[in-house]
Order: sequence, then C-alpha cells, then structure tokens
Amino acid sequence: MSISFPICRATVAVLIVTLGASSWAADPLTLVEAQRIAVGRSQQLVAQNALTTAAREQAVAAGQLPDPVLKLGIDNLPANGPDRLSLTRDFMTMRRIGVMQEIPRAEKRQLRAEKFERDAERVQAQRQLTLANVQRDTALAWLDRYYAQAQRELLRQQIEETRLQVQAADSAFRTNRGSQADVFAARAAVITLQDRLSQIDRQSRNAALMLARWVGASAAERPTSGSPPWQSTPLQVGISSEHLKRHPDLLVISAEIDAAETEARLAQANKKVDISVEANYAQRGPGFSNMLSIGVSIPLQWDQKNRQNRELGAKLAMVDEAKARYEDMLRSHEAEVRGLLNDWQTGKDRLVRYRDELIPTARQRSEATLTAYRTGKSDLAAGLSARRDEIDVRMQALTLEMETARSWAQLNFLIPDLHISAPAKDQP
Repeated sequence: MSISFPICRATVAVLIVTLGASSWAADPLTLVEAQRIAVGRSQQLVAQNALTTAAREQAVAAGQLPDPVLKLGIDNLPANGPDRLSLTRDFMTMRRIGVMQEIPRAEKRQLRAEKFERDAERVQAQRQLTLANVQRDTALAWLDRYYAQAQRELLRQQIEETRLQVQAADSAFRTNRGSQADVFAARAAVITLQDRLSQIDRQSRNAALMLARWVGASAAERPTSGSPPWQSTPLQVGISSEHLKRHPDLLVISAEIDAAETEARLAQANKKVDISVEANYAQRGPGFSNMLSIGVSIPLQWDQKNRQNRELGAKLAMVDEAKARYEDMLRSHEAEVRGLLNDWQTGKDRLVRYRDELIPTARQRSEATLTAYRTGKSDLAAGLSARRDEIDVRMQALTLEMETARSWAQLNFLIPDLHISAPAKDQP
C-alpha cells in the first residue's frame, strides 16, 4: 500500500520558493546526495581501508621463510699463557663464519598467511558495518532536518493567516462589529504560534548541526529536497534468515569465526616441530686444516600436554565463543528488525487515518467555527481554538510521518546500499 501524504511535499516546496535568505539559495540537498557526501567524508572508512591493506601485506610476508641468520665468531681463543689472544698459534683456535636457516613447515606458513587474510576479511566486514552506519545515521539526520523544515513552513503559513485574523478582529472592534476580547484572542494566538516556531527553529538548527557532522557545515545549511521513499522497503515482504545473515554485524562475527578457526588449525600444526639447519666454515692457523660444520636443530616438545595442547584448547574455545556470539546476535537482529517493521507498518496505517479522517475533520471543524464567527453566531476565540486544534493535528501527522520515516531508514540501511557508497569529492 502506497501512501501519498501531501503535507510535507507541499510545505517544503513552498518553503524552498518563499524563503529568500542567502543560506537557502544553494541547490537543495537530497537524501542520496547527503549519504554520498557522508561516505566520501568518512575517515573511519579510510582507516579501515588502510587496515585491510596492512593485513594483506602481512599475509604475504607471513607466507615466506624467515630471514637467514649470519653467524660470526671466534672459537677456542687462548686466554692466557704464551699463546694468549693469538688467532694462529693454537691448533684449536678458529675464526668462524656461518649461516643458519629456520625452516617452518609449509602448512604453518600457509596458515599464518591465511590468518592475516582472515583479519583482512574481518576488517572489510567492519567496513561494511561502518558504511551501513554512516548511511543510516546520515539518513536519520537528513530526515530530522527535512521534517523540521516542513513543520516550520506549516507554522509560518498559520502565523500569516492568524495575523490576518488580528487585522480583521481589530477592524471589527473599531467598527463596533466585534469585541476587544476577539482582538486579544487573535494576538495571543499569533504569539503562541511564534513561540512554537521558535521551538521548531531550535530543532531545525540542532538537526542541521547533527547533519553537519556527516556532510559538513556548508552542505548542512542547504535546504533539503525530495520526498524520502519511506512508503516501501524490501523487508515488507518478509524477513528471511539469508537477509539477516547479510547484516554487517553478523558478517563481522562470521569473519571472526573464520579467523578463530584458522588460529585453531595453526595451533594444531604447531604440535609438529620445525627444524633449523646451520652451516659454518672455520679458519685456523696456517699450519692447521680449516673446518666445515653442518648441524640441524630440532625443538623438543617435552610437555605437549601443558603447552601445545593447552594452546590448541584455548583456540578451540575461542571458536566456540565466536559461534555463540553469532547465534545471539542473529536472534537479537531478528527481534530488532521485527520491531522496526511493526513500527513502520503501524505508522503507515496511522498516517492513512490522519490523511483520510483526522485532518479533514479538524479542517471542517475549523472552517465551521470561523464561519460561525463571521455570521455572528460565535466568538473568535472558539474559531482560533479550532484552528489551533487543526494545526496540532497537522503537526502530529508530520511528527508521525517523521517517526515512520526514521523506522524506514533504520530498516533500509541495515545493509549498506552499494549504489550510494561511491566516495564523493572532498566536502568542507
């Protein structure tokens, strides 16, 4: 069911045409443009791109053999006696040069590289979450600004009408066709509306400040334009587990599960020892033969039960922890989405009632009481009271539409819209 609620579109259109201040002379700011600017300005997205690059660079490095170690030394140098500190006179003295290479198993090197790849995937999932949050929060700030402007224009129009009522009441009083009480009632109505307008202006400025956090101060001062498409959402046809699993929060935890499983496999692989090989060439005095040495080093895992097995147990426990968090988050998001859908659908239904029943009834009552005043069957205070009630109903409808649109935004940007994620040019 598509609701065509005319209040906001009409009032904002009039607002853009009638307000002539220089800060409103700029091109209007649409919702999609605001989101593009916000994505382009987000330094968190830049930081996460850098983290992804760092993790992938580390993945390449982790898959390589460790650097060889150059070893230099002097063995068996005499410390006292006639050959003290001589490098050539004692047959056991050797000047040694060698190289040692640690050789981790290929499986371990692959798993270490895979661990950093999983880190890169986790950061990318976090980037998707950031992107969704930026799009959602920008949409909420834009909606607050949009509806504050609509409410302001509604009140401005009512102030102009009530000022005409003041002039009419004053004229009637001077010609003895009305009472002074009617004049005071009309003036009080104008003052009340101006006070409400001050409140709306405060809300509009606050909304602009919040929007500036995402799009910059200059863009936030531009008038909003374009009715937000809050009447429909892809989730209105039903909630599927596949859609929920695409939520960035769940993708982050899924990537953490993959990373934990990779670390568990690496801990399992660490139960198999690595070796190091070493070769040394030793030079002795002129009357003695030089020496060549070759050796292999093998770690002795003499307490696997309390070292390697404990490490593996810890990594497997981390896998279980991540899986449990995933299931809990899935249930939480399902409840959240169902609640937002309920709020959105209820808001749509109530707006139909406002459009078809409450607003027309309030308008008819207002017109009837003003007609009764003009024909001398009622006083102006009753007409102004009915007019205030009509304004209240219209303001309530705008507030309800804003709340419904906010529910729509939270539903629509649970998952980032990649069509509006391209970075924009730098904004102030």
